[in-house]
Amino acid sequence: MIAIYNTHLNDVLMLITGDNQGEKLTATRQANVAKVMREDNGQVVAWNFFDASTLFPITGNGQVDLSDADVAQLNVAIKAAGFEEVLVPDHAPKFVVGEIVDLVPHPDSDHLNIAQVKISEDETIQIVAGAPNARLELKTIVALPGAMMPSGALIFAGQLRGEASFGMMASPRELALPNAPQKRGIIELAASEIPGTAFNPAKHWKK
Repeated sequence: MIAIYNTHLNDVLMLITGDNQGEKLTATRQANVAKVMREDNGQVVAWNFFDASTLFPITGNGQVDLSDADVAQLNVAIKAAGFEEVLVPDHAPKFVVGEIVDLVPHPDSDHLNIAQVKISEDETIQIVAGAPNARLELKTIVALPGAMMPSGALIFAGQLRGEASFGMMASPRELALPNAPQKRGIIELAASEIPGTAFNPAKHWKK
């Protein structure tokens, strides 16, 4: 669940809860709450809360972190507007240290690889990537589904040329890190880094 607050849109909090995969969307608004759904299957992919600052204190523009209490207030607003859905808080880190534990060429590409990436002691995910410096045992930063990149791009699970991919191994430039080299290649971390360790790109941005 990605929360974006934008005062330029007159005090609107937008929650992105799913991937529309390029499908057409439809919205139903009741009171100050709008539910956004895919037209093809009715899946709820987003919510808009108008006059959001009346629900709880909120400032700034761009991505914001919601507390459990904030989500509870949004659920009150959803119910009061007549909708039945319930939002579930998600505090899992979306940028973590990952380690490439297996790497094979993509069967339908001359530049992509299929990587198995360890993102915790007991979880490994598949990521399709074209980074020229990807190699076994490399530790890097992984953007997991539900991550919002500094550019505003959203990361969701999907497929690349028919192969499942559950995130992205990021380059310094994609994370807007200071003095990022202007060339292709994912971040290379020290071998001592521990898979699953949370990483906050914003802490490294220039003020």
